[in-house]
Amino acid sequence: MSTPPPSNKAILARYGLIAVPVVLLAASMAYVHGWLDPHRVTPARIVDNLQANGGLHAGYRRNHAKGICVSGWFESNGELAQDSKAAVFAPGRTPVVGRFALPGGNPYAPDNSVPIRSLALRFTQADGQQWRTGMNSMPVFPVGTPEAFFESLQAGRPDPATGKPNPAAQQAFFASHPETGAFLAWVKTAKPSASYASERYDSLNAFYLVAADGRRQAVRWAVIPESAAVSANGAEGADYLAQDLQQRLTAGPLRWALRMTFANPDDPVDDASKPWPQDRRTVEAGTLVLDRAVAQIDGQCRDVNYDPTILPSGIEISADPLLPARSAAYADSYLRRTGEVDALHTAQEHRP
Repeated sequence: MSTPPPSNKAILARYGLIAVPVVLLAASMAYVHGWLDPHRVTPARIVDNLQANGGLHAGYRRNHAKGICVSGWFESNGELAQDSKAAVFAPGRTPVVGRFALPGGNPYAPDNSVPIRSLALRFTQADGQQWRTGMNSMPVFPVGTPEAFFESLQAGRPDPATGKPNPAAQQAFFASHPETGAFLAWVKTAKPSASYASERYDSLNAFYLVAADGRRQAVRWAVIPESAAVSANGAEGADYLAQDLQQRLTAGPLRWALRMTFANPDDPVDDASKPWPQDRRTVEAGTLVLDRAVAQIDGQCRDVNYDPTILPSGIEISADPLLPARSAAYADSYLRRTGEVDALHTAQEHRP
């Protein structure tokens, strides 16, 4: 017999943690752009909320707290050199420091607690310019306006009796926001992998490639795995994703193709909740190669703020309001966690 599809309540409960990044972006956007009362909604207060929900874990990110550092390089094939003057797209190799992670503020959460995986990358060009990007293993974001983000914050508020979001409140939120339809359609068929290595990661936000002659083209990007998907069914242990990654790397480097998708003139470039049609022009720009993984406490990624607005000449942000919001929220979290590490070191130095 075939397995019946999950109910809407089951889906919403399972994906409740997806509200975490939505909450973070929502309030920071509202504050930075003045759409809501800054005395009610600020990035600092939202980070406070994430900290309260996930617990205070000094020195860790307030979202995507559980992760592992990776490093390697990007081997460009030169196919995008005519579309962007960024040196990262010229033929050759660019070093990369990255981080695989899970949504949520608890660095000790079991890997099966949330189905979304993320990949953040920092490309460092020979001229010192950097391209930083944070991607997720879903093709579209739930909503695209600060007002909707704020409402999702209310819907995702933990119930004091259970410590979890109220499924009825979340269901009401999705019912009142038809723009979430594309996301919910994906949720119903999503099958998270038991391996970071076999996931596809999407930028979700749109950016512009800028050519040497000044020509600008809107794009979204994704990295497509060379490794075959592995079902999460039967995966054992709280940390199976990191264990699987380390085991795979003992057999050799892992690879993803960097695929750039170009928008048509009428495609939305300022709303991450709206997917683009499948027939848009795509270019395979080269290969992401990761050959080393290190626990984040010891790895290079630990002290990197993967702010997606840090871009080299040749890539520019779009008018998507989530981008400046992410930048502001990441900065708040970064200052907190690095300050906590400094305070810990100072305390240790002054011990008798």
